[in-house]
Amino acid sequence: MTDAQLDALFLDILRQELVPAMGCTEPIAVAYAAALARETLGTIPREATLFVSANIVKNVKSVVVPHTGGLRGIPAAAAAGIVAGDAEAELQVLSRVTEAQIGEMARYLEETPIRVLPSESGYVFDIQVEVRAGEHRAFVQIAGKHTNVIRVERDGEVLLEKPWVETAQTAAPGREELSIERIVDFAGRVSLEEAAPILDRQIAYNTAIAREGLRGDWGAGIGKVLLRAYGKDVHNRAKAMAAAGSDARMSGCELPVVINSGSGNQGLTTSLPVIVYAEELHASRELLLRALVVANLTTIHLKTGIGCLSAYCGATSAGCGAAAGITYLYGGRSHEVAHTVVNAVAINSGMICDGAKASCAAKIASAVEAGLLGMQMQMQGTQFYGGDGILVKGVENTIANVGRLARVGMKETDKEIIHIMIDGNSPC
Repeated sequence: MTDAQLDALFLDILRQELVPAMGCTEPIAVAYAAALARETLGTIPREATLFVSANIVKNVKSVVVPHTGGLRGIPAAAAAGIVAGDAEAELQVLSRVTEAQIGEMARYLEETPIRVLPSESGYVFDIQVEVRAGEHRAFVQIAGKHTNVIRVERDGEVLLEKPWVETAQTAAPGREELSIERIVDFAGRVSLEEAAPILDRQIAYNTAIAREGLRGDWGAGIGKVLLRAYGKDVHNRAKAMAAAGSDARMSGCELPVVINSGSGNQGLTTSLPVIVYAEELHASRELLLRALVVANLTTIHLKTGIGCLSAYCGATSAGCGAAAGITYLYGGRSHEVAHTVVNAVAINSGMICDGAKASCAAKIASAVEAGLLGMQMQMQGTQFYGGDGILVKGVENTIANVGRLARVGMKETDKEIIHIMIDGNSPC
């Protein structure tokens, strides 16, 4: 590919991945599917059945669905989408909920049968919603990622059908062109006129929810704990801001987040440490934006081989991305960024994902810490080498190993995590 073709592709990747979402993206995807099913049915359904993959159960079980008055779980997310969802808004499907509708959701949950059953599709990410009212029926299926609607039916008529084959690494086209060297080169020449609207929104949204996480009483208050325990130096503030955003988000805060790779927590982890360091270093706006390009595309690159949902905590990849962006702020380029990423991968790979919940904020702090330590190692002339554990010579080879570890090696781990989480409990 020519530089011009890569520039167009990488900008398009940023536009696709850095989109706003309100609330944890898995329950929001359930609400989106339910809202689309209600819209397709043409009336409020009198019953609903959801068939969901185990990873959806894992990531919906413990988080508060925003704009529901504190409700949790798959039936709550479905009820919210049915009663008050705006399907056109996709991952901001619940952004226009009124106080009256929150009361309607609670009544709807009490009065309406909403069944949750395991999906048999084999997809890691699968949400199927079937709704009925009288003799009429509608069906919606989302697979692979949060807004990928692959089938819509009404009364047996197929209104939309999109081919979907889940492979070991089902990634959007063009992701295979990402590499650390290409990402850093692109960041240095990208037109800020085109990139700024994407990144300015990320800065504004993610900073706002992080500040709310520090101000309000959200989750376990990990962001506030970090500041009280370890002070306000830039290293700790970078961890605290990212954690505080997750504190608020996992507990139902109704502020939107700009996500990365389908995850709000990954969007927060990737961006906020870079923003904090840029302020500390008095970096120009241009340098901050270019550093955020490095951070976001590095996270996307790492996540491409892993997949959307797995037993591998996505914050780990995002912590690497943040450290890559901060390395760029300090003047590092592809060589330095590559060493930072390899060091960070060696430190924290293998942190498990046991669902979306309050403790994600603490995992984010750990991921940012690993990234910053990896960066400091590189800056001080020390590093981990190929042959150390899963590391091999060359950053791209190491990134491929991480994808293999998460996608293949941790498949059984994922199953066991889910068994532990739902053992003796309803899968909702």
